[in-house]
Amino acid sequence: MTAAAAYDTYRQNNIQIESPEKLIEMLYEGIIRFASQAIRAIEQGDIEKRTYWINRTVAIFVELINSLDPEKGGDVALYLEGLYNQQIRFLNESNIENTPEKIEIVIKVTRTLLEAWREVTLNELD
Repeated sequence: MTAAAAYDTYRQNNIQIESPEKLIEMLYEGIIRFASQAIRAIEQGDIEKRTYWINRTVAIFVELINSLDPEKGGDVALYLEGLYNQQIRFLNESNIENTPEKIEIVIKVTRTLLEAWREVTLNELD
């Protein structure tokens, strides 16, 4: 087993034991990290990497949408679904236009969501 394969196995096992709250936090952090990589790729003129990082970011938003439960979450779940879909549109437009501005909006929105998520989950633990 290569070092990279061993690390991937470790990461998968680590994710499986995280709480749902921590997993959502990790997904938001992943969006920020991958979207930042997409901006770097745009700045470097690397179309292949830009597309790769944008697709990874979109995949996280799709996973977040799939995790929503409108029956439990009600209006909040519906709002988040719309918000996530808007971020996917921004990412796709940025990919087509090869400009970072809409990705920067996605990062800003996701940072706000991450801060709110941390505050809500911290208050639930108290």
